[in-house]
Amino acid sequence: MIIWLNGAFGAGKTTAAHELLHLLPGSTLFEPERIGDQLRGMLPKERLAEVDDYQDLPSWRSLVVDTASALLSELPGPLITPMSLLSQAYRDEIFGGLAARRIPVRHFLLQTEETFLRARIDQRAAVDGDAVRTRCLDRLAQYDAALSWLADDAHPVAASRLTPRQTAEALAEGVRRGDGACAIVQTAPPRAETLAAGVLFFDEHGRVLLVDPTYKPGWEFPGGVVETGEAPTLAAAREVVEELGLTLDVEPRPLVVDWEPPRDRGFGGVRLLFDGGVLPAERLERLLLPDDELRDWRLVTEAEAEQLLDARRFRRLRAALRARALGRPLYLERGHPIGA
Repeated sequence: MIIWLNGAFGAGKTTAAHELLHLLPGSTLFEPERIGDQLRGMLPKERLAEVDDYQDLPSWRSLVVDTASALLSELPGPLITPMSLLSQAYRDEIFGGLAARRIPVRHFLLQTEETFLRARIDQRAAVDGDAVRTRCLDRLAQYDAALSWLADDAHPVAASRLTPRQTAEALAEGVRRGDGACAIVQTAPPRAETLAAGVLFFDEHGRVLLVDPTYKPGWEFPGGVVETGEAPTLAAAREVVEELGLTLDVEPRPLVVDWEPPRDRGFGGVRLLFDGGVLPAERLERLLLPDDELRDWRLVTEAEAEQLLDARRFRRLRAALRARALGRPLYLERGHPIGA
């Protein structure tokens, strides 16, 4: 298990984590910041100049998951992780990666009123220098912006008037009660190329329905991986029931067949998109999302979809919209039409 202590920079996460070590037998301090320090020492300065923070490095995010998994194979756990994680997309990527490895996460938010927070930052700067003060204060706006989703995702601990020991005691009691448990679907990472089937639904204005997974960054199409021996249309219908609570009225019409090459740590494979048709408003109002898998759904225009989807998925969507207009499916490789 991982106990993730989140909050503003300077909120006292690390000092509380050290106290918590004494209250949870077998626990170990896991500081992902050290991974960032190592990457700073190994990556070329040109690559580091491309990002504002080491958390923006995909290598950092994947190493956090891999390192936590490796540590828990050596240690009884839990791992206590004091780390500001203020990007919801990065939260989804890291926590989803941990869930895929069957590592549960308890997510806590140390809430500190700004007056107390600034006083703590000043105390820390008196020891570590003004650069620390500047760094912490510069991140306050980022923390304030993240509160809109952090408040719903993490269990709050009001730490303004608590000593580090008292904060740790509140955290230990929360762990014993089961507070902060992140319900994330445990989707195992692929071991080979996969076949996946997605379904596009539209409203009466032609907007397409996208969903926001809890276990990976960015928005997606409803759907999922086709199981061994399963027909893709049946897989699409099954996923739609599981993810949206919808039953397809007719057999879905194919729109796109897209071959996706291996990339990063993925194996690639074939991606199918089917036309699920138009959903009237009354059916949209009855959508049921599984809390451990999907956070939200949204109807978007093509232009809005470009802001929410990664480049690969958006190319696939754009081709699917074209196929729908043409009345015939398109074959793609790497998101680009072949023979059309």
